[in-house]
Amino acid sequence: MNNLFLFLFVLLMFSCDDASNNKDIQRLDGSTMQEEQLTKHIQALVDSANVSGLTVSIFNEHSLRYQKAFGYSNVASNDSLQTNQIFYGASLSKAVFGYIVAELVHEGKIDLDKPLEDYLEVPLPEMPFKREWRNFSKIADDPRYKIITPRMCMAHTTGLPNWRWLSREGEFTPDGEIKIYFDPGTEYSYSGEGIRLLQKVMEQHLDVGLEELAQDRVFTPLEMKMSSYVWQDRFEDVYVNGHTKDQQIIEKDIEDEAGAAGSMETTPEDYAKFLTHVMTLASNDSEITNILFEPNIEINSKKQFGPLSLEKTDANKAIGLNYGLGWGILDSPYGKGYFKEGHSEGFQHYSIIFPEAGIGMLLMANSDNAESIFKELLELGIKDTYTPWYWEHYIPYNM
Repeated sequence: MNNLFLFLFVLLMFSCDDASNNKDIQRLDGSTMQEEQLTKHIQALVDSANVSGLTVSIFNEHSLRYQKAFGYSNVASNDSLQTNQIFYGASLSKAVFGYIVAELVHEGKIDLDKPLEDYLEVPLPEMPFKREWRNFSKIADDPRYKIITPRMCMAHTTGLPNWRWLSREGEFTPDGEIKIYFDPGTEYSYSGEGIRLLQKVMEQHLDVGLEELAQDRVFTPLEMKMSSYVWQDRFEDVYVNGHTKDQQIIEKDIEDEAGAAGSMETTPEDYAKFLTHVMTLASNDSEITNILFEPNIEINSKKQFGPLSLEKTDANKAIGLNYGLGWGILDSPYGKGYFKEGHSEGFQHYSIIFPEAGIGMLLMANSDNAESIFKELLELGIKDTYTPWYWEHYIPYNM
């Protein structure tokens, strides 16, 4: 009889453990979804939209609750995608850089509103670059460069284009001539050039490189062992290939110079650690995240990129679309949402966190088709109906 009671007790304990490990996923509106059901829905979307590879991470109670990979790391070789593989992070790089800048501001090492010119020993247009074509000598005759500040760089209000070989409308300009399109601080216009400019000014001012800053302040403390702004030999056998819309393999591009605007290599597992850290800080009213997420510029463009970025709308007024230091900001009934996307040839990513609700989502994909299911994934996974999907150009594949 005693053995029977012992058996029943042990069985009950295992049943309780199993139930606790299979909690439903909590969503913003208070509803829940079973993990198995979510996985099936995601797989169906991946198949329907021809997404080569996708990882989905969901955060509940400020910690990772769900993380799975779908599809392939390389379609040609049929290698299954894993969440510990190296992805090109694209503009997720800017979110990490924004966090580093916020720390430096908090420590008094950077003043967000002090002109970049005041940090340099030579005029900004004469600042040397390792690759000469990246310098800013072409704006020497435009005195507006003298008022550009770190805040403007991080909030995308410098007046500089996204990249010098692209016009504001997104058209290719082969001469790659850098110029200031509008008075700095007056409009929002996404600019990788502005982020890279601040990086170089900071590196010279602090006499330390971005990779060292990132390792010391983010990657090492958070045990993000497979993350770096420059290529590492240990990444060689674990990276994923990007894929075009028609599933063609894109060969890996190796970056040997750290770029705050978009050179970071990371894994979904590593980047989830970063988001968990930031979400926890924000929920505890950290001074770092208060600096990081301070609204800087109201955004009223129809789209973030392309010709419609020059047209105005009130469509996003209800969500108070704004920008902090390298992160987008929106309002929701569940508190502020803080988001950052990543987009490059063969790689499409999106992350959003709602610290007050303790809920967030990270999407990382090695496919040019992935953004076509982001809207439905966000609504399905966490009931995020607030991300400005049209502004982001996340047009559903079946629309």
